[in-house]
Amino acid sequence: MFTVDTPAGPFAVIADGATVLAAGFTTDFDKLTALIHPSLRSPGRADPAPIRAAVEAYFGGDVKAIDAVGVRQRSGPFLQHAWEVLRGVHEPITYTEYADRAGNPAAIRAAASACARNAVALFVPCHRVLRLDGSLGGYRWGLPVKRLLLAHEGSR
Repeated sequence: MFTVDTPAGPFAVIADGATVLAAGFTTDFDKLTALIHPSLRSPGRADPAPIRAAVEAYFGGDVKAIDAVGVRQRSGPFLQHAWEVLRGVHEPITYTEYADRAGNPAAIRAAASACARNAVALFVPCHRVLRLDGSLGGYRWGLPVKRLLLAHEGSR
């Protein structure tokens, strides 16, 4: 467990080696731990150096630096697949587009649920998913953080 200071505030990470299990814009590690699937809650020792370097590079302007960081989440088949798809999203898309990319265009609510249940913020970029009208929708870490991330990425 460690934190990285960012322009969006403290960014906390729980990792197993160099693989992120939970991350978010908070200093409340209990809140982060609660997001981790019970079968993953006994992580080994974190290796913060590569994760910290990727986060710092991201905020330094290399927004793709976070793509190489390993993540591990566990859920049902749709959510697992949806999170994998979301890792490949590099520009803002709507929940409708996200559901389509995840292979089930009718599963808009499930796509929204994948964003809401995402435990590894930033690395699985749920902040890039918007409402159909282009408005921000929700974000576990607050709309000001979502707005800042999108502006940093040149999207807003």
